[in-house]
Amino acid sequence: MASIGRATALLASGTLVSRVLGFGRQWLLLQAIGGTGLIADAFATANQAPNTIYAIISQGVLNAVLIPQLVRAAKHRDGGQAYVNKLVTLGMVVFAFLTTAATLLSPQLMSLLGVHNPRVFDIAVAFALWSMPQVFFYGLYSLLGEVLNARNSFGPFTWAPVLNNIISIASLALFLVLYGPLPVRTVGDWPTLKIFILAGGSTIGIVAQAVVLFAFWRRVGLRFRFDFRWRGMELRTVGKAAGWTFAMLLCSQLAGIYQTRIANSASGPHQAGPQGITTTWLIFMLPYSIIAVSVVTAYFTRMSEHARDQDFGAFRRDYSAAVRQIVLLISISAAVLIVTAFSFSRVFTLDYVPYGFVLIGFLIGLVPSVVGFVSLRALYSLGDTRSPFVYTLIQSLLVVIGLTVCLSLPVDIRAVGIAVTVSIAGTVQTVLSMVFLRRRLHGLELRAVGQSIAQGFVAAAVATVLGYLTLFGVDHLGGHAGFATASKLTAIVAMIIVGVVMLAAYVLVLRAFRTPELMDAWGRLRRRVGRSQRAE
Repeated sequence: MASIGRATALLASGTLVSRVLGFGRQWLLLQAIGGTGLIADAFATANQAPNTIYAIISQGVLNAVLIPQLVRAAKHRDGGQAYVNKLVTLGMVVFAFLTTAATLLSPQLMSLLGVHNPRVFDIAVAFALWSMPQVFFYGLYSLLGEVLNARNSFGPFTWAPVLNNIISIASLALFLVLYGPLPVRTVGDWPTLKIFILAGGSTIGIVAQAVVLFAFWRRVGLRFRFDFRWRGMELRTVGKAAGWTFAMLLCSQLAGIYQTRIANSASGPHQAGPQGITTTWLIFMLPYSIIAVSVVTAYFTRMSEHARDQDFGAFRRDYSAAVRQIVLLISISAAVLIVTAFSFSRVFTLDYVPYGFVLIGFLIGLVPSVVGFVSLRALYSLGDTRSPFVYTLIQSLLVVIGLTVCLSLPVDIRAVGIAVTVSIAGTVQTVLSMVFLRRRLHGLELRAVGQSIAQGFVAAAVATVLGYLTLFGVDHLGGHAGFATASKLTAIVAMIIVGVVMLAAYVLVLRAFRTPELMDAWGRLRRRVGRSQRAE
């Protein structure tokens, strides 16, 4: 468990730094092109296109298939060196093909994603052309990072996005210096250089994020050489597993494309269109990536090893431990973000009201989504890619049905409907994922998991009530309502005060329950403090 703890801490710290910089990048972006309007939504749509393609690569074939394959390859006489070189070479060829196809089809992709306004269509295509090379380098980053993760070198993969964000921030700063901060950009003032600095700067950051990972290969005993001799890689076995995963991701990404189309139907001034969805999703992903991804990435390799060794008792224990740790941390995160949703949104944009409601819509599904993420990676560890396809197909159908209903909603609440739809469908998906995993393992240690979820819910509910009372008091500082959203600074102050009160209440309730995960963490902290005092 010590190695898991160190790996989780390393992943969480890198992700935290990256996310903080990511928020800085998003804040600069909204100052440059605005939080709402045609230009903001066109850029959000164009920048989302390579992410959609990347999701099929990263969440699909790489995460589902490569970690188990790489763990097995490490047992080869050469430590997996030959297999890794063949795999990376093959990946580069596939990524290059996908990138070329996506670039050539940029106009069609923009139409597919719902950009139909002739005033902004050409600019959206130009944004997309500069953004599409990200497909290759996103894929390369995931592939190189998974190789390092499989050898228990977690740091580089987590810290590389920091470099990406630094470069992106620099390009946005240059944009603001040259063109000034304007809340809304007009359609007619976008020469090539301006488009390149905005979209091309983002792409350069992704390039650096991927290429820098090569520098860490020698630390894990690897040296890359192109190897096109793919015979003997068991590609038929890999392809069978990847086939289900590809089908699963195709379902979810088709639903995602439909979601972007519906969001574009609500595009306009003071409406939470694609840019609003993107920004609130970034906030939603803050605890998700820092906590869930960090914990699960550290456990995933170990669960793959347990599956390889047929040690399903240890597998169930690791799954249960991962879920309980995540639920403990995510419950309070979701509660704090819900209470401070409008203040958090105010930090980014003056259109904080529509942003805040969309954020709450996403956050109601945060806890189920992270539990589903653990279950998904557990199934992947077992080499099961068929089950995720089945329950993701059901989830995607629910999303499509819900989004179709959203079309009948008024434009000003359509984005909220999208967020709630995603949360409801994701909750159903999580329940189904646990059912499939329980069948596969012939049981799960669900009593401890259920107890952690119940205790976390009660503690978060108490913290939420106190949080709203605190927010009401903070909002009336100065004798009248509005302090919590009066400015970026007052919004941050309100968030800090409310967050501290809610965290204290949450911890006190969990201590009263004597929640094992909290007591273990408290014991480790006391021992560490005791050692520090003795050292002095």
